[in-house]
Amino acid sequence: MSLNIVLFQPEIPANTGNIGRLCVGANATLHIIKPMRFLLNDKYLRRAGLDYWQDLHLILHDSWENFLDAHSQNNIYYCTTKSQNIYTQFEYKDEDFFVFGPESRGIPMKILEKNWTKTIKIPMSDQIRSINLANSVSIVLYEALRQLAWPNLN
Repeated sequence: MSLNIVLFQPEIPANTGNIGRLCVGANATLHIIKPMRFLLNDKYLRRAGLDYWQDLHLILHDSWENFLDAHSQNNIYYCTTKSQNIYTQFEYKDEDFFVFGPESRGIPMKILEKNWTKTIKIPMSDQIRSINLANSVSIVLYEALRQLAWPNLN
């Protein structure tokens, strides 16, 4: 049992490497929905993930539809700056999924519109468009872990 981080078409290998390392440290599963703008052996991904990448529980999905076929029955949250729901307003459960969009554009509106009640955001100043992807994943993941009383973490 674990929480699940989903990267929809990630673009920056260093972010994905950092998120992979974070997932190992949090006992979370990382799902990557293709296409990606880099290869999994990218030097920046490997540098950011250090030697933890080998311990990562990683699941690759060929498309959004492929991901939904496998996980449509699961509780899925969509992290977006467009949401009105602050990420701390929900009560998270083990095995929940948190979807994050590509760094340059976020989750497509057609996906968000179908799942609007499950969208969440991190409050931030209007001086920036968004918080770095790896930082956003950290914030949301660790709030879920806090709510779950830090399962299997010491």
